[in-house]
Amino acid sequence: MNKTSGDDQQDNPLLNIVDEHEEEVVTSTGQKERHKGVYLLPNLFTTAALFAGFYAIISGMKGNFEAAGLAIIVAQLMDGFDGRIARLTNTTSAFGVQYDSLSDMVSFGLAPSLVIFSWGLEPLGKFGWAAAFLFAACAALRLARFNTQVETVDKRYFVGLASPPAAAILATTVWLWHDVVPPYEVSVLVGILTVVIGLLMVSNIRYTSFKGFNLRGRVPFVVMLAALLVFIIVVINPPTVLLAMACIYCLSGPVMWLLAYRKSVVTTGAQKPVGDVQIQAEKKDEKNS
Repeated sequence: MNKTSGDDQQDNPLLNIVDEHEEEVVTSTGQKERHKGVYLLPNLFTTAALFAGFYAIISGMKGNFEAAGLAIIVAQLMDGFDGRIARLTNTTSAFGVQYDSLSDMVSFGLAPSLVIFSWGLEPLGKFGWAAAFLFAACAALRLARFNTQVETVDKRYFVGLASPPAAAILATTVWLWHDVVPPYEVSVLVGILTVVIGLLMVSNIRYTSFKGFNLRGRVPFVVMLAALLVFIIVVINPPTVLLAMACIYCLSGPVMWLLAYRKSVVTTGAQKPVGDVQIQAEKKDEKNS
């Protein structure tokens, strides 16, 4: 006779103005279940990161570059919290992963590219907006590749420079020299830096992810002391220290790649000139054809 409230909501679109999110999850026993709703706590941190990225764009448009750079760093902190909180509280979900990725695109793709363009790339004309767009596009490609490879790659490493530290380099640069109008030569260097960082995001160079660090386990007392010292150093001059840390992490990938390449050359005994190797490869291709 009378329908249930759930049937009434499906039949009457006026009662279902906002769609109730529902997703399929796999339990510890391997069974599939459908759960309604979203987890509040980790998604609140993701929303905070999204707002910080949005605020950075607005501040950059108004010329308040100090606030814009700081807002991107705040977004990076919020982005680091949401994933760890989700794992610590066992509240990870497919919705949270997708929401976090979209937030990252705004906070670490669009925000830093638009802020760096407003601060130092606009005088370069077409090269300036092309460099800014390339950074944003590479951030989008980086995030899309990460989402498709998250279940197959080694979780100890990132394939390519992650978007948060890439954005941190641009953000801290603007934050550090927010009251300086860069000359044309400096703008050219900043444009080249923006392009290089963008290409590093879509490269195959591996970076340490630090995901193996256990926040719930016990650590030696000296580790806590070291963390305290790092915190004090950052507080003394935040933009300078954070810029140095971001640059060191950015360079760590290429340096480790070069060391690994040199080690492989030494162990395999590859001492032949590049020209001889190329000639032998061409001869081999001719035989195979």
